[in-house]
Amino acid sequence: MNITIAENETAFDRIAAWRVIRQILIKPKCVIGLSTGRTTTNIHRIITEIHAQYPFDVSNVTFFGLDEVTNVPREYAGACYTMLRNEIIDGLGVREDNFIMLPTISDDFELACRMFQEEIEKRGGVDLLVLGLGENGHLGFNQPFSPFGGETWVTKMDARLEERIRKETNTPSDRELGGATLGLKNIMQARNILLVAKGAHKANIVKEMMEGAVTEAVPASLLQLHRNCEFLLDIQSAAKIRG
Repeated sequence: MNITIAENETAFDRIAAWRVIRQILIKPKCVIGLSTGRTTTNIHRIITEIHAQYPFDVSNVTFFGLDEVTNVPREYAGACYTMLRNEIIDGLGVREDNFIMLPTISDDFELACRMFQEEIEKRGGVDLLVLGLGENGHLGFNQPFSPFGGETWVTKMDARLEERIRKETNTPSDRELGGATLGLKNIMQARNILLVAKGAHKANIVKEMMEGAVTEAVPASLLQLHRNCEFLLDIQSAAKIRG
């Protein structure tokens, strides 16, 4: 198991940023999956800062988002599309056709999910996938008890997150909110995975993910079986794993 423990938050963010940049330098025509959330925001900022100071070529890199909120406007600040554009895509000057996202609105989400998955495969598959870790072990919108063999799909949303998004978007209660996401099978097909987790509030689930049974009750536990997954932790999130 490949584990890196950063001594502080600054080191954590810089290590993760350079993992992404290294992938681009090693394989200029690569496919990189990104995640949104508090853990990755500073990572994205550092990547764009390094690019501004020492420009590297991203013209042949395909970036995509791991997941997306469904049935909200794409312009909504909490939509993954908007967050990734603001945090990294625009800063790197990525062309629109090299930024692939699941839709927020669709008449046929099943078809949209299949087309998203097929487009990634057409471009050669995922070279590096950056994953955040949910406090209940979820990956993307794959909540506990999502099937290990599942492919890109629309799932139900965590109740607390749904409540917040409804307030922020004024979405009526009769309109269903969900999360479109790569499935766990798709995640495991990535050639390289970088799992990032920081903070004391992640310590319990980090221990379950890395040392517990491989079970659908903890979706991230499946990463124990991936051949090229690096677990990047800070001291606080790594506090309960065996040294």
